[in-house]
Amino acid sequence: MDNLPSQSLSMTNGVSFVAPLCVSAQSSSTIDWTAYMERLVIELRNPDLRENAICVLSKRKELFHELAPLLWNSFGTIAVLLQEIISIYRNLSPPTLSPAQSIRVCNVLALLQCLASHPNIRMSLITACIPQYVYPFLEMTNTLPQIHYLRVASLGVIGALVKDSSKEVILFLLSTEIIPLCLRSMEIGNELSKNVSNPLFQDILLRLSFFKKFC
Repeated sequence: MDNLPSQSLSMTNGVSFVAPLCVSAQSSSTIDWTAYMERLVIELRNPDLRENAICVLSKRKELFHELAPLLWNSFGTIAVLLQEIISIYRNLSPPTLSPAQSIRVCNVLALLQCLASHPNIRMSLITACIPQYVYPFLEMTNTLPQIHYLRVASLGVIGALVKDSSKEVILFLLSTEIIPLCLRSMEIGNELSKNVSNPLFQDILLRLSFFKKFC
């Protein structure tokens, strides 16, 4: 990492320093992705660089398969992500959430979904009860677009957990209020929310039925 520029990898003098998202295979092969992503994760600790780092990481998570362990094991990163989520709770009721705030936290939730999708991180998330930090977004009854974005992104985090299909994950979710929250999303959410929450609800019940019958 000594060869990396001292400036932010996500923003330099107000201009994005990041390679285009559609970077070619030839050019991407010349990038030290590990050092690149490590630097972006470090930038999460700097409030002045954080928003851009979150945005870039959320868009590039599919290009770097070790992002989840990097996020989980790097000092202070999970605390920063949770701080970003908690910071907008006060804007939920009454709903004063701006579209920009919603997009920023949706990018954070995309990183949580990345963590929830990783087989070696998933149970650690559950042990720390981190999925419950997204529940306030599922409890909202407001139909503003920025609330819908948060609702869908939060359902994505829960859906990533359910894909594990382990008994521990399902029992954890059932020990929380996830069932009524899914039903609420199916009732008041927009079409996308309903398309996500409906199969998620059915999947949880199906797996619960399986565990009761065979476990």
